[in-house]
Amino acid sequence: MSTPGPRPGGLQRLGRWCAHRWVLVLVAWLVGLGVLHGLQNSVGGTYSDDFSLPGVQSHTGQQVLAAHAPTSGGIGAQVVLHDPNGPLTDAAGQIDQAVGSLQQLPHVLSAQNPLPAPGAPPTGALSADQKIGYITVRFQANPTTYGTDYLTGVDAAVAPLRAAGVQVEYGGPLGELARPHTKDFTSEAIGFGVAVVVLLIGFGSLIAAGLPLLSALLAVIVGLSLLSLLAIAFTFANVSPTLATMIGLGVGIDYALFLITRHRQLLMDGVEPAEAAGRSVATSGRAVIVSGCTVVIALAGLTVSRVSFIGKLGVAAMITVVTAVLGAVTLVPALLGLIGRRIDRFTVRTPVAEGHTAGGESTGFWHRYARRVERRPWWYLLGGLVAIGVLAIPLFSIRLGHIGDGADPTSFTDRRAYDLIAQGFGPGANGPLTIVVDQSAVPAGDRAALLTNVQHALTGVPNTASVSPPQQTPDGDVLISTAISTGAPQDAVTTTLFNHLKDTVLPQALSGSAAKGYLTGTTAAQLDFLELVASRLPLIIAVVVGLAFLIILAVFRGLLVAVKAAVLNLLSIGASYGVVVAVFQWGWGGPALGVAGKVPIESYVPMMMFAIVFGLSMDYEVFLLSRVHEDWYRTGNSKDAVAHGLEITARVITCAALIMVSVFAAFLLSDVVVIKMLGLGLAVSVLVDATVVRLLLVPAVLTLLGDRAWWVPRWLDRVLPHLNVEGD
Repeated sequence: MSTPGPRPGGLQRLGRWCAHRWVLVLVAWLVGLGVLHGLQNSVGGTYSDDFSLPGVQSHTGQQVLAAHAPTSGGIGAQVVLHDPNGPLTDAAGQIDQAVGSLQQLPHVLSAQNPLPAPGAPPTGALSADQKIGYITVRFQANPTTYGTDYLTGVDAAVAPLRAAGVQVEYGGPLGELARPHTKDFTSEAIGFGVAVVVLLIGFGSLIAAGLPLLSALLAVIVGLSLLSLLAIAFTFANVSPTLATMIGLGVGIDYALFLITRHRQLLMDGVEPAEAAGRSVATSGRAVIVSGCTVVIALAGLTVSRVSFIGKLGVAAMITVVTAVLGAVTLVPALLGLIGRRIDRFTVRTPVAEGHTAGGESTGFWHRYARRVERRPWWYLLGGLVAIGVLAIPLFSIRLGHIGDGADPTSFTDRRAYDLIAQGFGPGANGPLTIVVDQSAVPAGDRAALLTNVQHALTGVPNTASVSPPQQTPDGDVLISTAISTGAPQDAVTTTLFNHLKDTVLPQALSGSAAKGYLTGTTAAQLDFLELVASRLPLIIAVVVGLAFLIILAVFRGLLVAVKAAVLNLLSIGASYGVVVAVFQWGWGGPALGVAGKVPIESYVPMMMFAIVFGLSMDYEVFLLSRVHEDWYRTGNSKDAVAHGLEITARVITCAALIMVSVFAAFLLSDVVVIKMLGLGLAVSVLVDATVVRLLLVPAVLTLLGDRAWWVPRWLDRVLPHLNVEGD
């Protein structure tokens, strides 16, 4: 009587069931996709950037304005007017009509006419030659939250001006609302095209190459539909759907690729298709789940920043990562069950297995390469460290900031509005700093002296192009002034002015009184956001690195392996930061990417890059180490295990990395500079991780560590949970 084999685990049963019941699984996915996509199109939410941070001084200043001067509060935007043929005073009637119509729109608190009333002093919103002016419109909330239909009313209000030959452009959040909202799928198409080529070369089969693309596409569409439905209740940033698409496509193709590679190997070994699908989900599928959880945990670490804007970006990316994992362990085995043994029917070259053997001895290129690393590990380690060190040099001069409208393409109305304001009033007029002094607690008899102190303090402030005299609100409780920087909103000089006013000028002017001073407005809110994000970045790094360290330690039971994974991932992130700084901040290639001039690194980009890159780097770490650990556990020979693991995984990791690099790099075609930054940074990090880290540093370090790599103290081994990443 034969002894029964081990009972299949839950993942193996899931994979086998999906392969046998492929019709049911595919119908469920397609129906779910259709329902979610239909709901998205009918009731889906909108996206807008909300940099407000309750509790910071700019937000408090905004609340003070709303309470004491409602028409001066809210969110300001500009309607910029330009008449190259004559002074705007010739169109005074149309301007008055437009201002009146704007004031009647829903959610509008006020609209300020750039032309002064007869006998009144200049408003400051009309240029010296009177050819450029701007109407300041203040909304109850960010106008991007009102939907694109709201723009129809704004266009109707300014139609008389356009009919009179006046150029009308929208600045600030109103310009953001007016940007083209038709989705351009060029980036996704290019990324898909490159992925097809890479998969054909790697797999040699049309069907095998198409399966990862199909499963990733369906998973991403489902994820984006879910994100749109969440946007009904929560405010997600404008970059959220693009970021979610970028990450979802990358990991979705990778996860499917890892499963299909193992499945094809099992088919070549003679295993029945449904059983092969089940075993693939039980082994590589388990690694996919661990990798996906690592990415999700890294993205969840962004919530530690306690900044809603940042945390929701992480949530947006997490959604498509989760749908990619679900697609890999359910949709992929269903497609494999549908295809059966026909996976290699349409081939462009002879399909190959995971590794090459001759007489039981590995002879593949990657095995020979690993042996060369084994003979000279210190040289390969030094070469990898030098390469990463050179790439990381620009990181030490990084300057965080906010990318202004001046970096957008001229096809955007907010860029044209920015240029007109800079031409007529100077670059600083694009980012005025509103000074708010709350003197409600100051006795009435002391307010005249306080006003004199504030006026004196605001006279001759360095880096200011102009500072308006403080004006009292109608109730007399608040003083309001506007400071214009000599530089553009994103320039370092504006940040210096902001900090000087906030930390030195206002405290000295209000010293000894009960008054409180604030700097508010869009630029002030962005600079407060920058300051808060920069201060919390070290905490994010510590939390994400710590969680990833614990996952690797629990999975592979090797203390030094976990330390090595954390350190090497930090090195690859440093290299990608350096490249981003060189291209955008130093201007090395920025114009070729469609970026106007040198720009600072968007404040939240390093934080987002860190979480995403660290999570994605752990993907390849898990797949490589799982094979090395599997062979070391079987043979006890650590050096042979490194060679075997590298040989087995090098081809599929290289294909996966090339696909992910192409997906990320394709987003350099985006018109949004932040998307360009993220695309370049993620592409470089994956490229460095798949080449320098995986081919030089990891095999060199593992060779030098030997068996010590897999050592863990007994007490720690008892405490840690047991996670078998590769199954049985």
